[in-house]
Amino acid sequence: MSTSAKGGWAASGGGGSASMEYVSTRGGTGTVDFEGALFSGYAPDQGLFMPQHIPLLDGDTLRRWSSLSYRELVKELCSLFITAGLIPRSMLNDLIDRAFSRFRHKDVVHLSKLKDGLNVLELWHGVTYAFKDLSLSCTGQFLQYFLEKKQKHVTILVGTSGDTGSSAIESVRGQKNMDIFVLLPKGFCTQIQELQMTTVIEDNVHVFAAHGNSDEIDEPIKELFADVDFARKYNLMSLNSVNWSRIMVQIAHHFYAYFQCAPSLDTTPLPVVEIVVPTGGGGNITAGCIAQKMGLPIRLVAAVNSNDIIHRTVQHGDFSLSESMKATLASAMDIQEPYNVERILWLLSGSDSHLIKTLMERFSASKSLTLPEDLHRKLSETLRSCSASDEDIVRAMQRCWEENHYLLCPHSAVAAHYHYSQPDGAPRCCLAPASAAKFQDAVLRAGLVPQLPPEITALTAMETRSTPLDRGQDWAQALRGWIEAMAQWREARGHCLAASGQQGITGQGVTQT
Repeated sequence: MSTSAKGGWAASGGGGSASMEYVSTRGGTGTVDFEGALFSGYAPDQGLFMPQHIPLLDGDTLRRWSSLSYRELVKELCSLFITAGLIPRSMLNDLIDRAFSRFRHKDVVHLSKLKDGLNVLELWHGVTYAFKDLSLSCTGQFLQYFLEKKQKHVTILVGTSGDTGSSAIESVRGQKNMDIFVLLPKGFCTQIQELQMTTVIEDNVHVFAAHGNSDEIDEPIKELFADVDFARKYNLMSLNSVNWSRIMVQIAHHFYAYFQCAPSLDTTPLPVVEIVVPTGGGGNITAGCIAQKMGLPIRLVAAVNSNDIIHRTVQHGDFSLSESMKATLASAMDIQEPYNVERILWLLSGSDSHLIKTLMERFSASKSLTLPEDLHRKLSETLRSCSASDEDIVRAMQRCWEENHYLLCPHSAVAAHYHYSQPDGAPRCCLAPASAAKFQDAVLRAGLVPQLPPEITALTAMETRSTPLDRGQDWAQALRGWIEAMAQWREARGHCLAASGQQGITGQGVTQT
C-alpha cells in the first residue's frame, strides 16, 4: 500500500503506522503517541489531540480498499494511526473483531437503498442502537488492552446529550480497572436513552441526572480536566468525541459510504460522492474532513437541527451561541458548543495552533466569534451545510415512510431532509446515526407507529439507579467528592479482598425502582 503525508510521513500496510504522533490543536503541549491521546480528555492546554500528519492514500489504494468490508476498513484505517509498536497488527485485528462481536448485523453496518436515490447508511446495529457503539466499542477494547498491560486504573468522565452515555457505559461496564461517571441532562434525553444508562447496575458505572442542558453538563467536566493535579491523581480521561480514538474509528464510516455509493471506481479521477452527516458535537463531520484530507473524493454536508451554530459558521463565519438552546425532535444534536469544530479549523488553518488558541480562547471568553475571512472561505469550500426545523424532520420521516415503509430516526431525517431538497441525482449517502426505536415521541409526532425491539421494551421493567445533580449545586465539587469516595472505596475493598477473599459491596448513589 502506498501512503504519504505532508511533512514526509509514510507508512506501509504490513503492521501499523511506522510513525504517528499527536499534537494539541492549541500547540501548548508536546507530542504524544496513540496511547497518550487515548488516555487523555482535553490536552493539558485545553486543546484537542490531532495526528501531527494526515496519511494520504493514492487511487490504487482506494480502489483496492473498495472491496473491503466495514470491519476490514476499520482495521486498515486504525493501523495507519496506531503504531505497530504500541498494538501489533494481529492484536489490533483481534481487538476490533472483539469490539464488533455484539453487533446485530453480520456486516456491522448496513446500507439501505431507498426510492428517489435516498441511500441510508445504518450505523446503529450495536447494543444501544446508536452509531456511537461503533467507535466506543473499539475504544473500550483499546483501553482494556493498555490497562491490562500496565495494571492501571482510570476514571472516565462523560457528558452526554443522549447516545454517548449509554454507548460509553456498554463499552466499559463491569471492567475492574475503569470507573465511568456519566452526566445526562435530565428531561433532554428520551426515556429510552435515559433508561439505557440508568438500568446498568454495575460497581464501575455511576450515572448522574443533572438538571441542565447538554452544554451545561460539559462545564464541570472541563473544570475537572483543567485541574491538572486532580486529573493526574485519579487518571481522568474522556470518552466523549474529544477523545481522538472515537474520531479515528468514525473515519471508516465515510470510506464505507463512499465505496458503497460511488457509481464506478474505473474512472480517473475517481467520482465524487456527497456524504450527508447529521451532526451536533461535530465528531462525525470532523472524521469526514480527515477522510477528505486522506484523499477520499467526498463532498461533505453538515446537517443540523434548529441549534444551528455549525450551519451559521459554514454559511457566514458566525461561530457564536444563540440566546438559548432549543429542545428539538433530534435531541442528541441539541448542542450549542460543538467542540470538534476546533479540530476542523485546525486542519483548515494548516495546523496553525497559535491562531486556533487565539480563536478558541476568544470564543471561550465571549461565546461569540467571527472567523477570519480566509479561514471561513476554506471552511465553506470544505463543507456544505443545512438546518432542519422540527417540521422539516417530521415531513422527511413521513415521506420516507410513505415511499419506502422505512422508519427514520429524527437525526437521520435531518440528513434525508437535505437529500429531498436537492434537485439533482448526484451520488449521495445519508449517515443514519440511530434507530427510530429510540425516539418514539418523534415517530408518533410524525403520525407513524413505533417499532420497538424486545430489548428496548424490556428497559421499562428494569431497576434503575442514578444520582441527581440539582440547579444551584456545585456539580464539579459533587463529582470530585464521588470520584474521591469511589477511589477510597475501591482501595478499601481491595484490602478487604486481599485479606479475606470476600466480595465487596456495591457502592453507588440513589436507587430508584
